Amino acid sequence: MDFVIITGMSGAGKSRALHTLEDIGFYCVDNMPPQLISRIADLSAAAGGALSRVAVVTDMRGGNMFYGLFHEMDALQEEGFSYKLLFLDASDGELIRRYKETRRRHPLADSVEGGLAVQIAAERKALEEARRRADYLIDTTDLSPSDLRERLRGFFLSDVPGGMLISVMSFGFKHSVPQEADLVFDVRCLPNPFYVPALKEHTGLEKPVRDYVMNAPESHELLEKLKDLVGFLVPLYQKEGKSQLTIAVGCTGGKHRSVTFALYLYEFLAGKGLSVSLSHRDIEK
Repeated sequence: MDFVIITGMSGAGKSRALHTLEDIGFYCVDNMPPQLISRIADLSAAAGGALSRVAVVTDMRGGNMFYGLFHEMDALQEEGFSYKLLFLDASDGELIRRYKETRRRHPLADSVEGGLAVQIAAERKALEEARRRADYLIDTTDLSPSDLRERLRGFFLSDVPGGMLISVMSFGFKHSVPQEADLVFDVRCLPNPFYVPALKEHTGLEKPVRDYVMNAPESHELLEKLKDLVGFLVPLYQKEGKSQLTIAVGCTGGKHRSVTFALYLYEFLAGKGLSVSLSHRDIEK
């Protein structure tokens, strides 16, 4: 049985996430008071295969009722009921942009004075514990709808060995560090193809760029050390029961060195039979 509780910042994409899960076979309920989650859990357990995949959204639209979420989660754990908590987040600036674009009111507009930025800050503070306890964390700031859909499909359509899905991603530091990253590796210390005219407009997905990056002895040494470190850490995270591990590799712009190293780390982990996905957040910026 798959039982997913979805929460997160208003405007971060929870409704879109719910629609994606519905498309892949989940029975979905939006805007559910936390106090009803245990009833849905009992119903799904009693229904057997008829309700084997359930996803519910609960968030600040429920007002003070939302704070009952953590009691409900603890009660489910005490009863031995297995569930996953998915948290959707985005930067304050992106949330403000989305609200201005849709012209919708923030759920805290009636209870928190001071405008949208203040309401977003209040919601973020109220959701701190939920974010901390999340099994899956997705920062949608720079994700397109199709990127979010593929990320969710990777989480919930994968047969995950050892109970953990590994996401390897490249990024550019000038576009910010991914909030969801568990491990961040900085490869800006390596030779930069950006300054080679013949390679500047290409990416680490192309062999000439990878060859240039890896032609430096320090690149090979760094890659081997990262493989050793990741190979050491993954079993420890699996033993801890971690559901999701996000490894982010960054260079300046997110097109050359980080893409190269992310690709090689992905191949290393996939070669070990692990469930791993690869994405390049900033490759088209």
